Amino acid sequence: MNKAQLKQHIKDLRKKGLVFYDADDVLKKHMKSKEFRKAYKEEITRFNLVRQIREIRLAKKLTQKAVAKRANMSQSVVARLESGEHSFSLDTLQRIAYVFDKEVQLV
Repeated sequence: MNKAQLKQHIKDLRKKGLVFYDADDVLKKHMKSKEFRKAYKEEITRFNLVRQIREIRLAKKLTQKAVAKRANMSQSVVARLESGEHSFSLDTLQRIAYVFDKEVQLV
């Protein structure tokens, strides 16, 4: 089912009295809240940072264990950071950045 067909299917369900919300509907509703927009932007920024860290590590052909050793931390810390499901400290970020000859900056 393509996107146009899905939208039509949702309209048909709504005509039958069934309420169905897709992710775009939910996001659009919540983006009206200033607090939600702020939190959403922070999460997107964090996920993008995590993605960049993983991409750099893979481009340099380093394992999580090798990065961890160079950053003087356990491999599980690198794995948790790359999972995107855990927060991390500025210290952790700086230590990983140092491994990649990068520095943390505000832009």
